[in-house]
Amino acid sequence: MFGKRYVRSMIDRSAENQQDRRRFLQAAGVAGLGVVGAGALGGLTAGSASAVTEAAPQVSDGAVLNFALNLEYLEAEFYLHAVTGTGLADAMTTGTGTRGGVTGGRAVRFKTKAARQYAQEIASDEKAHVAFLRSALGSAAVSRPAIDLQSSFTAAAQAAGLVKKGQSFDAFACEENFLLAAYLFEDVGVTAYKGAAPLITNKTYLEAAAGILAVEAYHAANIRTALYQHSGGILGLGLLGRDLREASVKLSNARDSLDGATDLDQGVVDGRGQANIVPTDGNGIAFSRSPGQVLNIVYLTPKAATSGGFFPKGVNGEVNTSAANS
Repeated sequence: MFGKRYVRSMIDRSAENQQDRRRFLQAAGVAGLGVVGAGALGGLTAGSASAVTEAAPQVSDGAVLNFALNLEYLEAEFYLHAVTGTGLADAMTTGTGTRGGVTGGRAVRFKTKAARQYAQEIASDEKAHVAFLRSALGSAAVSRPAIDLQSSFTAAAQAAGLVKKGQSFDAFACEENFLLAAYLFEDVGVTAYKGAAPLITNKTYLEAAAGILAVEAYHAANIRTALYQHSGGILGLGLLGRDLREASVKLSNARDSLDGATDLDQGVVDGRGQANIVPTDGNGIAFSRSPGQVLNIVYLTPKAATSGGFFPKGVNGEVNTSAANS
């Protein structure tokens, strides 16, 4: 068992903003305890950080969570616009750094009940993630950066060869386009949380991040399954008759071209055309992306950059630069 003083010292060492330590514990559901069991916060020792953490530049746990908050803003805005036509309330977008607006996005006219309900559930989850991280970080939470849900999708689709140069891709034009756009985000979210895990030293923060990772993995599998089942679907706006399974592989290859030389990303079918709902390595383990690699994808560049793509003015917080992969 750990006493209150020891728990407080652990939070002190990892919190980005000390005055919000209690806020995080309350949001995580462990505040107010006189003692905390080893199962809740145990095992945090000086040697518990992985070799990845030791080799990487040290950033606070709060900075890592703020990096995740930027991604949650993007996902929440995408799904909320798709199901409601509007995004986050202004009160959920304030914080440190420059607050930006959202370009593009509108309600999708879903043709199937299942896809509409998938989108509604995911939108609710992503909104809840934003609320949780903002509550946990308190006054240290970053504001929503400027988000582009319009030209960024066109740039990604052109890079993947889904549309030709000069053509546009509207992620909200139809159910199939929406599913492809969701696929672009969801797989990145899973690898982002897994890649960030070794950077988090505090067990309470790590447990919270693991919980969000699990939800993102459920979302990703849901979207990948929907794409696989829509294999005979017809897309609008330049994608007439194109198979969604093939499109997923093209988007996967485009992501791979941005985040480095290693070929890890996978479409919803493998090289034999078999279903590949869960992209794993030979050990059945999902792969990771570093924060820099994640930013390569959302900035839509293989180069070191501080803005671009879905974040035309960059993300807010200390972790804001993509990796140099070219």
